[in-house]
Amino acid sequence: MNPPLKRPKVPLGDSNSFSGDSFLTQSAACSLGDMMARPLPSQGDEETVCSKGVIKRSEFIKIITRALYSLGYDKSGALLEEESGIPLRASVVNLLMQQVRDGKWNESVATLHTIGGLDETTVKSASFLMLEQKFLELVRIDEVTDALDTLRNEIVPLCVNVSRVHELTACIVSPTWSAILGLSSHDSDVARSRSKILEKLQKLLPAAVMIPEKRLEHLVEQALDVQRDACVFHNTLDGDLSLYLDHHCGRRQIPSQTLQVLQAHTDEVWFLEFSHNGKYLASSSKDQSAIIWEVKEDGHVSLKHVLTGHQKPVLMVSWGPGDHQLLTCGLEEVIRRWDVATGECLHVYEKNGVALVSCGWFPDGRGIFSGMTDKSICLWDLDGRELECWKGQHTLRISDMAVTDDGKRIISICREKAILLLDREAKFNRLIEEEEVITSFSLSKDNKLLLVNLTNQEIHLWSIEGDLKVVAKYKGHKRARFVIRSCFGGFEQAFVASGSEDSQVYIWLRGSGELLLALPGHSGAVNCVSWNPTNLHMLASASDDCTIRIWGLDQLSLRDRISQSNDTTHYSNGRT
Repeated sequence: MNPPLKRPKVPLGDSNSFSGDSFLTQSAACSLGDMMARPLPSQGDEETVCSKGVIKRSEFIKIITRALYSLGYDKSGALLEEESGIPLRASVVNLLMQQVRDGKWNESVATLHTIGGLDETTVKSASFLMLEQKFLELVRIDEVTDALDTLRNEIVPLCVNVSRVHELTACIVSPTWSAILGLSSHDSDVARSRSKILEKLQKLLPAAVMIPEKRLEHLVEQALDVQRDACVFHNTLDGDLSLYLDHHCGRRQIPSQTLQVLQAHTDEVWFLEFSHNGKYLASSSKDQSAIIWEVKEDGHVSLKHVLTGHQKPVLMVSWGPGDHQLLTCGLEEVIRRWDVATGECLHVYEKNGVALVSCGWFPDGRGIFSGMTDKSICLWDLDGRELECWKGQHTLRISDMAVTDDGKRIISICREKAILLLDREAKFNRLIEEEEVITSFSLSKDNKLLLVNLTNQEIHLWSIEGDLKVVAKYKGHKRARFVIRSCFGGFEQAFVASGSEDSQVYIWLRGSGELLLALPGHSGAVNCVSWNPTNLHMLASASDDCTIRIWGLDQLSLRDRISQSNDTTHYSNGRT
């Protein structure tokens, strides 16, 4: 077959967040608490937990206690403080927090100065927060003289946040500024604003004085992040990560087993693409038809509609932004727009004297674009009215095209060895130039990377943010005569998959370029691959053998997933 036919990641203001029960249980331990309020230097003989001896027992217990209070287990938190003899906070800190809740501002400032280990800047900043609240509450109840006294004699001498001092001064003379600052005399508003002061104090004071909210949860999330980042073959949704075991995916989390063979096409299958929501798959063929397939909840793929009407082979398909409509483009023919639910053809796009060679949607779904045989690019509204047309050497007679999600850049193969990045707003063009002939390309989901397939049996990964540059190369697949297409896929698009003329599907690690798998099964050239964007473990491939293969996890991986789950059946396609 000749190449032209194969272009084809509990508010702190909540009263439970700074529970007073710790304060109630510590009156007998004031001296110990005062000592604990001061950050102590590291001591080699301090008791630790765990084998490596790097986790201090007192810190560990405090963080667990903090987590119990955060989760609403106040009795359990108080019991842990009592049983361990390690208070969550020093009594002087609890006293400060209670004074803030009660609006005892002079007392709270005095208490702040008794907490050891605070530098002058921290003391001044914390004092400013509390005195500012005192000022605002006085203004709320029209105690203007006392508010002015607080401003002049207590806040200004701190020499902190001068711009904010000017705003507070404006409150005295301008009702407008009072409204801007949201001053209210309602008790609920006063309580809420005091809780916010506690929240700000917690961020300002050292962690050894006031342990941050959700500190344990944050540490656990960090641990999971480290494990995930260290997992070379990571291809698991965050919701599937568990605290019970160290995380490790392995190669078996990559789709490598044929789950289904779809045989509805009667000739070579040139193109296929999953919908954005992963619920459909569309394919196009030399048999002049396109097919919409439905992906069921259990992962089974079934035929939904056969789309007929093209008089030539169907080069490609393109899903609309909401997956309700689909475009199909015939080989140097016309574009048809279809209703996915009914299979009805809604519109035919054509232009006198020229034929259409590629298709795609603008991100808002209100327009479509196409490459033309006269090497121009045209933009139409849905009713077929031409909105814009860029003439000249903007595309080849057979050409891939894409538009970035913001609609600002159109990307197309403009010469045999060059890809055009056309900026619609700046009217500025940039070129990706290769040394070999370009056959196809694929744009990443974040619009930052471009996979470029070449005739020398290489795939180049280009960064198109800032300076244009090749950041990775992929080798191993075979391409001699036909257009072979590749795609991004898996978790955060960490893998690259490609078809090949040796009837296999190839999968690489995107970052390193390491070839992971070569999947046999087809009996003809594999022209195109598509990775399900919502099911990390589903991959589809289209071949000259007239079939589509649906790839999923192997059975050993399936058994491993089931054995590590609790009463949840995991099917080999990765869905639960």
